Amino acid sequence: MLRTRLLSTIVYLPIVVGALALGGWWYWALVTMVLSVGCWEYQRLMHLSGHRVWLPATLGLVWLLMADAAVPSWLLVNPGLTFFLLASLTWAMTRFNRGDADPVGNWALGLVGGLYLGWIGAHLIRLRDLPLGLYWSVIAFGSTWLADSGAYLIGKAWGRRKMASRLSPGKTWEGYLAGVVVGTLFTGGLAALFGLGGWHGLALGFLIACLSPIGDLGISLLKRQAQVKDSGSLIPGHGGALDRVDSLLVSAVIATYYVIWVVH
Repeated sequence: MLRTRLLSTIVYLPIVVGALALGGWWYWALVTMVLSVGCWEYQRLMHLSGHRVWLPATLGLVWLLMADAAVPSWLLVNPGLTFFLLASLTWAMTRFNRGDADPVGNWALGLVGGLYLGWIGAHLIRLRDLPLGLYWSVIAFGSTWLADSGAYLIGKAWGRRKMASRLSPGKTWEGYLAGVVVGTLFTGGLAALFGLGGWHGLALGFLIACLSPIGDLGISLLKRQAQVKDSGSLIPGHGGALDRVDSLLVSAVIATYYVIWVVH
């Protein structure tokens, strides 16, 4: 399992790093593609949970919000949200006429999935577009990955106290604390190296390491309800798109507003 994870990392990491370094439409296209796969995985998880969400509404909302993040001057959100709300409501009424047992629930779940992935996911673009956004993005990504790796390795070796036994049986408080330490120190050092301020790095790393597991546990909630281990099989050894971006979505939100509110 560990060998497969490492091989997948060797293959996919250069793609992510390259797109992040190029920025612009290259990075936007990669993020949008990953989130689009995440929409399909979300629909699958909901289907396994007994719901039938309308994929075009979920996917359309993600594309709308990603387009707005790329070109805010187009002012797409107001007309776009209006359209998708009314179109998806029409779909729900059609499903009710066809005997759907829970059209309102399916309607709501489709919209929530699109709003979560699209609105939160758009912060990956907004963070990259900030002044020195490449460096802040590298810091946010690196802190998340290092905290996750530290939590995984220490938790696997010495973890005893379960953190959320029903949501994620493998997570332990020992691993979580190790992740916080590793993520905080790494971010502080990297921020100092980039000339962004070591104290800012320590503070941001601490916040990301402490709070980014919310994203991981949120997707775990969907998986536990659907009774599956992974959201998909896009990346061997790592699971699906949602499994890979769950924590990064929260990290991007934290980093974006930290840079806007505290640094600038």
